[in-house]
Formats: sequence, C-alpha cells, structure tokens
Amino acid sequence: MQPLPILPTAHLFPVLDQHLLTLLRALEPADWLKPTVAPQWRVHDVALHLLDGSLRTLSMLRDGHFGSGGPASPAHEDVVQYLNQLNADWVRAGQRLSPQLVTWLLEVIGPAYNTYMASLPMLQPAMFSVGWAGEEQSLNWFHVARDYTEKWHHQQQIRQAVGQEEPLLTPELYYPFLATCVRALPHHYRNVPAASGTTLQFTVTGVGGGTWFLQRQPTRWELGTDYNGLVTATITVDGNVAWRLFTKSLPRAEAPHHIATTGDPQLTDSIFSLITVMA
Repeated sequence: MQPLPILPTAHLFPVLDQHLLTLLRALEPADWLKPTVAPQWRVHDVALHLLDGSLRTLSMLRDGHFGSGGPASPAHEDVVQYLNQLNADWVRAGQRLSPQLVTWLLEVIGPAYNTYMASLPMLQPAMFSVGWAGEEQSLNWFHVARDYTEKWHHQQQIRQAVGQEEPLLTPELYYPFLATCVRALPHHYRNVPAASGTTLQFTVTGVGGGTWFLQRQPTRWELGTDYNGLVTATITVDGNVAWRLFTKSLPRAEAPHHIATTGDPQLTDSIFSLITVMA
C-alpha cells in the first residue's frame, strides 16, 4: 500500500473564486434567499461565511490580529462552540450587506487571501492544526488543503441550493477535496477494533472520485492507495453526495440510499458519522 502524498491545493483557490464570482453575479434576488443544506443558512448567509473565512485568515494569520476573546479551553467542544458563535455573529451582522456588496467584497479580498495561502511554506508547521484528522501539529500544506475543503464545500452548498452543482464535480476540483477529507479516516476509526492487517476499501464513484484503503496496523489505522491485497470490507459512496457525507449534511436516514457496504458492519457503520469540518 502506498502512503498518501502531500497534496498541493493553493493553486486551486483562484479557480474556485472564478467559479464562485461567476455564479453569484448570475443569481436572481430570490436565489439569495434560498435555503441551503447548512442548517438555518440561506445562500446569502453562506456567501457571507465564505467572505468571513478569508478576512479571518488574513487578520489572524497574516496580520497577527486575533481580536478579543477565544474559546473557553482548547477542548474540542469549547473550540466548536466558539467557532459556531463567531460564525453566527458574523452572519447576523452581515444581513445589512446587499448581495451585490457581498459579491464585490469577495472579489476584492480573494486575491489577497489566495496570495497569502500560496506564500505559506508547505513543509513548515501551521499555526492551526487539522483537528478533525486528529493532529495536534499540522504542516502548512494540510492547513491549506483543509481551507480548500472549506471553500469548496461552502460554494457547493450554494450551488446545490440553486441547482448548479456540476462545475465543482470535476477531477481538477473535486478530487483534491475528497483526497483531503479522507485523511480523517484513520483518526475517525481510532477506536474501531480490528486485527492487524484488516483492510477497508473506501471508494467514491464518478468523475473526480477515487479509491483509498484503510488498514489496521498493530497500534493504529493507516490510509493509503494502490493496495492489491485482501480487502476485509468495502464502502462505496455515490460521488454526487460524497461531499455531504464529509460535511454533516447527509442525514443518517438518507445515507444508506447513497452508500453501499460489504463486510462486517462493525467496520463499515462508522462511516455514517464521519465529519471533516469543525463547525
């Protein structure tokens, strides 16, 4: 089994931006009010959140300005609560911004954000770790890839709401999203017992999809590709909805209609609770 390589994604941010701006400029006023799969957020709210992500990155990481306050503790629950409150406060305040102004601000801030992300040395430690992958210290390439998944899936939330999902479901843009998200699997499966050598095949179908293998080692699970040995269980996810599985927007009752499994349910059922977002 081949270990997973470093995954460069900084060059894709301008491509995502162009898709986003083209989409937003073409929306009708009623489209901005349509609900998305993000709970209680409309298209306007998700666009505001995308803007907030870029502004927050530049303020904190580039400029060293963290504002006031912070999570009550480094514990996962406290960090999530803190981020949820930040997100809610921004979206509430942003209701006074018109769709045209939100689009213009995204256009203005995008190049500065993209330039900063591309400037980060890929193999240097990142300021923030990728918590959903179980890392206490991450390298910049993974931090950037994690931000790519954020930009990708929030744009896709808007696209799903207005019926224009296909532009992001391409090998160029979708595969890097998936190849980043699957890196949550070893941490997610950390408490799933299995004999050493047990191997789980995880496949996302369709254009932009791929196949990965999760294998139990004596003390941990490891993820890789190009495995030709015995497979103990398989999980196959419909590529059209795989992004929703990773981002808390595929209801458990709906998921079995899009996910096929073989083998021991003890090995496959954990996939239904996989999450690769913090808040």
